[in-house]
Amino acid sequence: MVLSQKIHEAFKGTVERITGPRTVSAFKEKGVLSVSEFILAGDNLVSKCPTWSWESGEPSKRKSYLPPEKQYLITRNVPCLKRAASVEQEYEAAGGEVLLDNEDNDGWLATHGRPKDRNDVEEILPSMETLEIRQNETVRSIPSYFGSGENEEDIPDMADYEEADNAIETDAATLPSDYLVAQEPDDDNILRTRTYDVSITYDKYYQTPRVWLTGYDESRMLLQPELVLEDVSQDHAHKTVTIEDHPHLPGKHASVHPCRHGAVMKKIIDVLMSHGVEPEVDKYLFLFLKFVASVIPTIEYDYTMDFDLGSSSS
Repeated sequence: MVLSQKIHEAFKGTVERITGPRTVSAFKEKGVLSVSEFILAGDNLVSKCPTWSWESGEPSKRKSYLPPEKQYLITRNVPCLKRAASVEQEYEAAGGEVLLDNEDNDGWLATHGRPKDRNDVEEILPSMETLEIRQNETVRSIPSYFGSGENEEDIPDMADYEEADNAIETDAATLPSDYLVAQEPDDDNILRTRTYDVSITYDKYYQTPRVWLTGYDESRMLLQPELVLEDVSQDHAHKTVTIEDHPHLPGKHASVHPCRHGAVMKKIIDVLMSHGVEPEVDKYLFLFLKFVASVIPTIEYDYTMDFDLGSSSS
């Protein structure tokens, strides 16, 4: 941890100790949450996505401004099948979306090249198509942008394999008498599946949710935080993801730093409202986790729902 980060964390801790938590809503104005709004949004996430749950944590680390039984949210054993860097390289090579590196360093995915004119607000702001936010539709995952789907046209037709040359011999008389010996696959061909525990805390200083990552290898051995960065978008790995002490769990954890969360959420809310959707604060974490998916695109946690993200304005 660099000196400047240590100084900032010390300052942040002091401010948190001497100031009370936010009690007045500034959801639409600033993209931040009060404590009660965080609890409301967390309850809704747990209700709609049962893989998530509230945790009480260690009594000595509990925050007095949060209910004892609702200190943080967590989802466990989330699969991560590929490293983010390899997926990004494959997808960009195929002409897929790239990361917009705008002046605010928000890191938005785009379906076209980087904006040529930084003054072009429409190019920099995340579009509805980019976010895939729709009314009356299921929210789809940003990680799907990384090419995990398969086009039906690419699926071979079984009829193509019914020619005589492709027939499988089943006549015992034609089969070889020797037994076939199974060969162990090369290590390079074995899918190494990591899993993650993803937790969400309330950051009192920034007044937003904060995501923490605890990674495990295929043997369920704890990953060092530095290895977790392999599963983070490389545009974010050394900029917005930091290694810090978890406020409730022991040890160092990788975390998506919350310094820009309010600004990004405000931008999403503005886009929704410009398209006639009135965002509701209890849906905040679904929008938030959708944004975070662009930072950790291969960690397949659940944040989908089959209802409107907000109320349509009449």
